[in-house]
Amino acid sequence: MIAKRWKIGLLLIGTATLLAGGMLYAQLRSGSYGSRNAVSIPQQPVPEFSADGKYDAGAYPSFTPELAPGDGKVEVQSFCATCHSTRYIIMQPPLPGATWDAEVTKMIKVYGAPIPEATAKRITAYLQEHYAPENRKE
Repeated sequence: MIAKRWKIGLLLIGTATLLAGGMLYAQLRSGSYGSRNAVSIPQQPVPEFSADGKYDAGAYPSFTPELAPGDGKVEVQSFCATCHSTRYIIMQPPLPGATWDAEVTKMIKVYGAPIPEATAKRITAYLQEHYAPENRKE
């Protein structure tokens, strides 16, 4: 008899919990969260704009960064900038000489950059001289 009452009690509690959870889920699903929380969420005031104010951030600077002066600069500008900006060279972290050699070789063999062998050597030497960790000139 007591076991039967426990089963009925647990069944009622389970049903009530399931019903309450279902109602809560339905509220969340419909976007109806109740009005009690609406006043506790602080809202930022709408900014006031003046008619004569300027609210333009301006154009993105599109200047081409200047490469370091030296032998090979013209070749880098002529051959490398055909496919990508010189900004791509400037933004690289200082790379060891062997890595610059591998990069120039990759541009020729993988990406098909039409760079003659003698020019590739001048480009590699320029990059190693100016953009390697031990001698990068800022």
